[in-house]
Amino acid sequence: MKKQSITVIRQQIKNNEVTDEMIQELKADERKGVQQLLKSYEKQKAKEKQLADQFVEMSHYEQVAHSKGCQYIAGVDEAGRGPLAGPVVAAAVILPVDFTLYGLNDSKQLNQATRDYFFTKIREQAVSYGVAIIDNRTIDEMNIFEATKLAMRQAINQLKPSPDHVLIDAVELRDLPYSTESLIKGDAKSISIAAASILAKVTRDNLMREMHEEYPDYNFMSNMGYGTKHHLEKLREIGASPYHRRSYAPVRNSIS
Repeated sequence: MKKQSITVIRQQIKNNEVTDEMIQELKADERKGVQQLLKSYEKQKAKEKQLADQFVEMSHYEQVAHSKGCQYIAGVDEAGRGPLAGPVVAAAVILPVDFTLYGLNDSKQLNQATRDYFFTKIREQAVSYGVAIIDNRTIDEMNIFEATKLAMRQAINQLKPSPDHVLIDAVELRDLPYSTESLIKGDAKSISIAAASILAKVTRDNLMREMHEEYPDYNFMSNMGYGTKHHLEKLREIGASPYHRRSYAPVRNSIS
């Protein structure tokens, strides 16, 4: 039987037209190009399985809540507690029971292109989501921890329908009218919190890019308000912008 050309085999793999019988034939094919294609294919499949297994593992807390009769489970996370400038942003999201998005993880572990793609997919498929933004002046007035909790509460209050159960990254919110769980490093343990982390971070990053257009000297587009060497140097040279958090020591020291 005439062997298929490597070009044809490559196209079949690309189109996901590979069968178990074809795999066995490829393994017996001694052509170097075929073996390279097979190796790449098996590596890709192993990666896909790893992501699928990770997604199942990160669905544990949602599955437990569903098993207890909860229908709407919200994940909550924030972005921007540490920066010297800009707002803190919190997001809350309720995902459908059949939601699938392999590779979903802590937003800080993903590159910008993946975060932006996931940001769109999450908003398209979510049962509901809310995003709250607390500006730097409010952070200075009430401290970052209280501002973070305020943002989280505001984001949760935007959810329609209201959640039955709320999974929160690291922070405990008391007196909510539904059951809650606070998970340390929850954005790496729960798909709902991971989804919220992406909504929060992408929203905040976009805001920081807008601030960069207004105050390019600080390079907010790159550092997102964090205290990089360049950022600290500019604070010492030209002082603080209206978006800086004056309750934070590096900013306070630059204007004293």
